[in-house]
Amino acid sequence: MGKKLFVGSVSWNTTDEGLQKAFEKYGVASATIIKDRMSGRSKGFGFVEINDDAQADLAIQEMNGTELDGRKIIVNEARPPREGGGFNRGGGRGGFSRE
Repeated sequence: MGKKLFVGSVSWNTTDEGLQKAFEKYGVASATIIKDRMSGRSKGFGFVEINDDAQADLAIQEMNGTELDGRKIIVNEARPPREGGGFNRGGGRGGFSRE
C-alpha cells in the first residue's frame, strides 16, 4: 500500500531533489518540500512517499535524527489532513464591545 512520511526540521536549502536523493534507497515514489505560497521559501518540512510499508518503516528508523544539509531531521509517519481544511469556522465575534 505504501506510506507518506513527514520530514521535519529540514534546512531552508533542501530541495525536492535533495530530499528524494536522501531517501532513494528506500524506494521513494515522491518527495516534496512544502513552500510558502507568497514567498516561495521552504517552510522547513516536507513529505516523502514510499510505496512499500516495510521500506517506509525502515526509512523512519534509519533516517530519524540523521543530518541532511546541516540539520538533524525528524522523520515519522504523516498524519492524515484534518477534515474541513484546518480553518477555524467558528462563529465568534471577537474584537471589542461597543457598549
